[in-house]
Amino acid sequence: MAVNNRRMSGKKGAQVGSGGQRRRGLEGKGPTPPAEMRKGHKKNRIAGAKAKQVARRPVPRGRGGKGTSEMVVGRNSVVEALREGVPASMLYVQQFIDNDERVREALQLAGERGGIHLMEAPRPELDRMTNGLNHQGLVLQVPPYEYAHPEDLAAAAYDEGQDPLIVALDGVTDPRNLGAVVRSVSAFGGHGVVVPERRAAGMTAGAWKTSAGAAARTPVARAANLTRALESYKKAGLVVVGLAADGEVEVGDLEALGGPVVIVVGSEGKGLSRLVGETCDFRVRIPMPGGTESLNAGVAAGVVLYEASRRRV
Repeated sequence: MAVNNRRMSGKKGAQVGSGGQRRRGLEGKGPTPPAEMRKGHKKNRIAGAKAKQVARRPVPRGRGGKGTSEMVVGRNSVVEALREGVPASMLYVQQFIDNDERVREALQLAGERGGIHLMEAPRPELDRMTNGLNHQGLVLQVPPYEYAHPEDLAAAAYDEGQDPLIVALDGVTDPRNLGAVVRSVSAFGGHGVVVPERRAAGMTAGAWKTSAGAAARTPVARAANLTRALESYKKAGLVVVGLAADGEVEVGDLEALGGPVVIVVGSEGKGLSRLVGETCDFRVRIPMPGGTESLNAGVAAGVVLYEASRRRV
């Protein structure tokens, strides 16, 4: 009897495809995540335990030369901070997070920079750490900024055989303005920025981002009392120049900008405080023929720093 060797199918009718599931199953899933992020791995368990311990620690309060630690939350904010080189000590990643492009970029940037620990933490821990903010599964811990002492800025300039060029901020509370001033000081060869301890902007992640990397090479000092710090500068041979809309001298006419000087910039609204204004050797104004009443601290500092730099060439 003839044997039919053809393979017979038990299915009847039209065959339904997989809808691309088989093809997608063959596609790559991207680079292998670090050991700390792989569930079941020993490093993952250790990282989880450390995350719980660190999350329960109180945030240190700033004393002396250090500020306070800061949390940058949200996928876009974390990625932008890492791109701009904001100092960071730890990147918290939520367990079972939806791994989109921003999460992958954050992990890649943290790994490339080095020194940033990856910690996987459950969502309730991240909610508690951020006081319920919409962290989207990513939290970046920025360590406390280490401020210099005001006297160190002038001493460092003198040690290099240069006349100190320093900017002091009086009542400037926007970190972006501080970051802009730091950037201008760096661009025009200045030796640092002084801010008061209270009621003033500090070196937050926002200030770091606005400085566009200049904060890594330009020191910021913090003064317990700005008036006393300015008086110390005067004793060290620096001329204290305050910016004021009603200043007696135009900035382009002040010869003192070519020597050792500290430029004091007040807030856009209130200007210089009374005691700081009385401490200044000169009060100068920036001519504005366009009719604008005032400039923000970052722009005003940049104008005067340019004039000082021009005189030092």
